[in-house]
Amino acid sequence: MMRMFIELISTLLFPLSLQVAWLFVLAIPVACVAWTVTHEEVFREPREYCQEQTRRSRHLYRRKFFYLFTCEYCFSHYVAAGFLAVTRFQMLYAGWRGYLISLFALVWVANQYMSIYNRLRLDIRHERLEIAEKQEDVEQRKAA
Repeated sequence: MMRMFIELISTLLFPLSLQVAWLFVLAIPVACVAWTVTHEEVFREPREYCQEQTRRSRHLYRRKFFYLFTCEYCFSHYVAAGFLAVTRFQMLYAGWRGYLISLFALVWVANQYMSIYNRLRLDIRHERLEIAEKQEDVEQRKAA
């Protein structure tokens, strides 16, 4: 009876639209941290060490542990869990069920953000290459 009352109060205090808004906002820092650790130059040396351990370690548990720091999808689960512990964000239900749902929803949205960001970076890189090729063609025509 008390649990139902708490769930009712939590649903009334945080309507679904507000929960979804929080989900999309919290996914931004989760994606940012996961992407930075697994892709950006600032963490290159620790990431290369983890990649080396993933390839060379003889123990399965050790290979899998170090792999977590090289895969943005895997690492985003731990980052999301950390953000949930700090913010106490729950979706749909109060208690452990709300945390579980919010964990996987947060990971999914964060990975969508990272996919969009990765695609945007590829498009920018492609455009830079096209511009460089066109500039080279123009310079060759001027020289000829």
